[in-house]
Amino acid sequence: MVLTEINRFPVKSCGGQSLPVAAVEPWGLRGDRRWMVTDETGGCLTARECPNLLRVRPTLTDGGLRLNHPDMDERVVPIPDDSPLVDVQVWGSRLKAAPAHAGADAWVAKIAGRPARLVYLDDPTRRPTNPAFTGPDDRVSFADGYPLLVATEDSLAALNDLIAAGRYPYEAPVPMRRFRPSLVGKGAPAWDEDHWRRIRVGDAVFRVVKGCARCVITITDPDSAERGKEPLASLAKHRRWDGASWFAMNLVPDTPGAIIRVGDDV
Repeated sequence: MVLTEINRFPVKSCGGQSLPVAAVEPWGLRGDRRWMVTDETGGCLTARECPNLLRVRPTLTDGGLRLNHPDMDERVVPIPDDSPLVDVQVWGSRLKAAPAHAGADAWVAKIAGRPARLVYLDDPTRRPTNPAFTGPDDRVSFADGYPLLVATEDSLAALNDLIAAGRYPYEAPVPMRRFRPSLVGKGAPAWDEDHWRRIRVGDAVFRVVKGCARCVITITDPDSAERGKEPLASLAKHRRWDGASWFAMNLVPDTPGAIIRVGDDV
């Protein structure tokens, strides 16, 4: 196989960046999901309930973050400095994060359509991964549960064939962007990743710890924020077990500090 895409998502549930090269840190790709939008109580807000977040295009800068949205003026957000930390929650994880300034809060609140705050994970060692599938020393950023996600073009092609033969053929082909993978490979049989337990990408080695249960973000167009039926309809018919629909696999790095590049052998 060969690595065909590297994707980083600076802000949880917002748009991503396609990279030619990336550094692998213990908690994910460098710069991935270190920022998050929360409600007033610190609970994470995602594109599940606020699909307009997908239309935000974040760019990392030396001193923080640049945010763009087609309906908003650009907002530059510095990394919080010396601010008292606040309590936040990502699913079952409760931890501390640094709040951004009030101007950034107002910007993301308008996008979310409700009161909201922008926070920064100043210390990425603070949040452990799910202990049911990982080790006691494994850590994760603001990603849902695991440091990275890998998908294959081969499985996406097979899924799009199922969509084209199904009830909503006019929604095919679904692009890879809907699944928000960190890494994309090509050259394996479709669905082969279901059986992976360890992979090497260039010089980086990863544990393949768990399949990824998919949600309504996958049926949301990241450019318009409009929702359809696919790919969840076909996944629910052909890839459903344990009460969920599955596509792509979660990874934990075993060689932090490794550099990966598009074109690396997998």
